[in-house]
Amino acid sequence: MSGEARGEVKAVGRVMPIQLSLGLRAPAIADQRVARFHRASDRRRLRAMVASVVGAGVLVTLVLGVVGLKVQQVRLSYRLDTLRTTRTELEEANRRLAVEKASLSSLARIEVEARSRLGMVAATQQQVQLAREFVGASAPAAAAAGERTAQAAPGAPAGERVR
Repeated sequence: MSGEARGEVKAVGRVMPIQLSLGLRAPAIADQRVARFHRASDRRRLRAMVASVVGAGVLVTLVLGVVGLKVQQVRLSYRLDTLRTTRTELEEANRRLAVEKASLSSLARIEVEARSRLGMVAATQQQVQLAREFVGASAPAAAAAGERTAQAAPGAPAGERVR
C-alpha cells in the first residue's frame, strides 16, 4: 500500500489533493516529512487486558468446576440408589436363606428323611452303649485307662496319641 492509500500525506512543497479536501495548506518547509503515527505500547493497558483474560479464565474454570461437581453428585446419587436397592434385595435373600437353613437343619426333618429315603430305623435299647468319660475311683482302673490313652494307635503317625 502506498502512503496515500493509508492516509499519509507527504509534503514536498506542493499541496496534495487530500490536503486540499481537508482544507489544509502546504507546510512551510518543503523537505519536512509527515511523521508516521506510532502508537507506543501502553503497559498499563496491556496489564489490564492480561488481568481481564486471566480473571475470565479463572471464572470460567470455577463455573466449569462447580458444574462438574454437580454432575458427579448426580452420578453418585444414582449409584447410591442402585446400591441401596441391591442391598435391600440381598438382605431379603439372606433372610430367606436363613429360614431355609433353619428348616433344613431341623432334627425332626432329618429323622424323617433318614427313615423315608435311607430306610433307617431307630436304635433299640440293647444297641445303645453309653461311653463313660470318667473311670471309677479305683486306682488300677485309672492306671489302665491312662496307659490306653498314652499309647499310640496302631497305624497312626508317630506323634499322635489315642484319646
